[in-house]
Amino acid sequence: MAIDCVPLRDRVLVRRIEEEKTTRHGLIIPDAAKEKPQEGEVLAVGRGMRKEDGKVIPPDVKPGDRVFFGK
Repeated sequence: MAIDCVPLRDRVLVRRIEEEKTTRHGLIIPDAAKEKPQEGEVLAVGRGMRKEDGKVIPPDVKPGDRVFFGK
């Protein structure tokens, strides 16, 4: 997937990674019983947050990293 734009400041664009539809034991989990995944792959990263003195603090993640995120 090609990204044509860059997020502003310290923002990160993440694509959710879908979880398995079955358990290790072969049970199928219905969509209504599943929560949305909280794991994703970083697609694009902003340049970072600017401090009061003008220096830019770069983000800790880069495109391609797998991350966990809050709801």
